[in-house]
Amino acid sequence: MGVEIKTGGIKLVQVDDKYNVWTKKIGNSSTKMLTLHGGPGATHEYFECFEDFLPQAGIEFYYYDQLGSAYSDQPKDKSLWTVERFREEVEQVRASLGLDGFYLYGQSWGGMLGIEYALKYQRHLKALIISNMTASIASYVKYVNKLRQKFPVKIRETLKKYETKGEYDAPEYQEVVFKKLYTKHFCRLDPWPDPIMRMFKHLNTEVYNTVNGPNEFVVTGTYKEWDRWKEIQAIKVPTLLIVGRHDTMSVEDIQEMGKRISNSRVAICEKGAHFSMYDDQQTYFHELLRFVKDVETGKVPLR
Repeated sequence: MGVEIKTGGIKLVQVDDKYNVWTKKIGNSSTKMLTLHGGPGATHEYFECFEDFLPQAGIEFYYYDQLGSAYSDQPKDKSLWTVERFREEVEQVRASLGLDGFYLYGQSWGGMLGIEYALKYQRHLKALIISNMTASIASYVKYVNKLRQKFPVKIRETLKKYETKGEYDAPEYQEVVFKKLYTKHFCRLDPWPDPIMRMFKHLNTEVYNTVNGPNEFVVTGTYKEWDRWKEIQAIKVPTLLIVGRHDTMSVEDIQEMGKRISNSRVAICEKGAHFSMYDDQQTYFHELLRFVKDVETGKVPLR
């Protein structure tokens, strides 16, 4: 008789018949959630705060580092970094973990993947949570540049100077992006929580630059034409849309998504930004857990 080998919840999942991606189960429950981190090229690390809220509410959840990220394989093949391939990777991970009738949670880029997954594979979902993500890259770019227009003229001139020369790594340029965008619209806490700092330290810039582009203002990557405004009405599973009032995503866009997705609820974190699971933590997890409870007890409609 064989002895079951314990791994602390960690499982390496083979994807594309050749690569391994890292997953880890937290908790033990019939209510299950798979998390999709942002970036692209970020890591699961900034979701560590979920451990203080989800298991206690009876939710088993899975960390998952997408291919190219942190604990997963990091192949040097730029042809891999497309929305479509990542969507199919999520399905391979779901199947390997044996998830069905589960909650799919995606934040930022992970929210985009969540939308993509739901449009093709929602038969596997119990519910969808789209956190801090709008329905098109064009909408995102429009809004983040609206935020940029509020910067002082000298700051905007500094950004333009380096962008014209393609010097996105220049210290002065990086400092402006951090002080004017990240500290106001990414995470408003000072200092930033350690899980966020570690995530940025481990960010795979090749994946990020290939899919997104140099930074939040300059989107030139493989997902720049991504637009699902017309298609999202096909999402029929219960859906929670979370956004921070100070987010890099437009609150109005998220509310419009709520109108187009029939069985949905919009939650606004009034004190929060893009990482509202930290800078408006109580609101964020109150709304997330209330949503799960309502889905589990069959409360409809969600609005």
